[in-house]
Amino acid sequence: MTQHLSSSPTSQSVAVLMGGTSSERSVSLSSGKAVTAALKEAGHHVHALDVGPDITTTIAALKACRPTVVFNALHGPGGEDGAIQGVLEWLGLPYTHSGILASAIAMNKATTRMALQAAGLPVAEGCLITPAALIDRAPLPAPYVLKPVAEGSSVGVHILHQDDKSTRRTIAESWTYGPQILAEHFIPGRELTVAVLGDTPLAVTEILPQEGGGFYDFAAKYQANGSRHIIPAPLPTSITERALALACQAHHALGCKGASRTDYRYDEQTHQLVILEVNTQPGMTATSLLPEQAAARGVNYPQLCDWLIKDALGQASPLTLTSLPSTHTA
Repeated sequence: MTQHLSSSPTSQSVAVLMGGTSSERSVSLSSGKAVTAALKEAGHHVHALDVGPDITTTIAALKACRPTVVFNALHGPGGEDGAIQGVLEWLGLPYTHSGILASAIAMNKATTRMALQAAGLPVAEGCLITPAALIDRAPLPAPYVLKPVAEGSSVGVHILHQDDKSTRRTIAESWTYGPQILAEHFIPGRELTVAVLGDTPLAVTEILPQEGGGFYDFAAKYQANGSRHIIPAPLPTSITERALALACQAHHALGCKGASRTDYRYDEQTHQLVILEVNTQPGMTATSLLPEQAAARGVNYPQLCDWLIKDALGQASPLTLTSLPSTHTA
């Protein structure tokens, strides 16, 4: 069985934006370098631009190279929160991935929760709390997770399996991620993710941090051998189908475009599948999940990058996706 996305061999002048000023700068540089090489291999003329703190420098570089399309390989605040998207809209340059509004909603975990809940999609019980209030009281019954409202790649995430006032105080007094903290009920179980290209979910991947590595944190995501990925994830057929469907629904609920990736926790005891977050700028490093899922469906890395710029230009033509082997469990 095959499905179709879109691509075409037409050569383009592409500016690849990478780096940025967020805590994910190093990851973005890795993504951008890989994308640059892949687009060159696909036959495009590529300008690699390292985005720094002075946005006027980036604007001048874009005006100088005059690309027909921009590949956004930035991660974190400034790159996937609608900010750079607004600059590119102002300059009249088409760009990959989601637009201003979807990027802003997805980057803010509190607004993401609201949008997903409004669409009837499953999220964990949660609330916002200030660092000062966290010192005085637990936001939820333990176990619960504390996370920044607008950071990616699990930066600043804390899991409290037991409520401990001294731990809450330590976290609150060292908090550097804004005036609010998002607290969510901790969902035990397996870590799953589904990437979406256009309107097509690619696969369900199970993520297993290496033994002793704890949860799927920044190191597990980006360090070599930090985690193992099982694709397709060995799951009951009903859970696989639900995860694929929910990823598409989340993609549309937030108004995403191009590629997105929806992350889940799956509790086998209760059969509960909960959305943790939606990524509008999925990682594009060698160990990233979107390229891995695309490869599993027969789309190599240069083809994936080529599809994304063609999608940004509205020039997509059919691209065949191969079927995955069945690993469904009872």
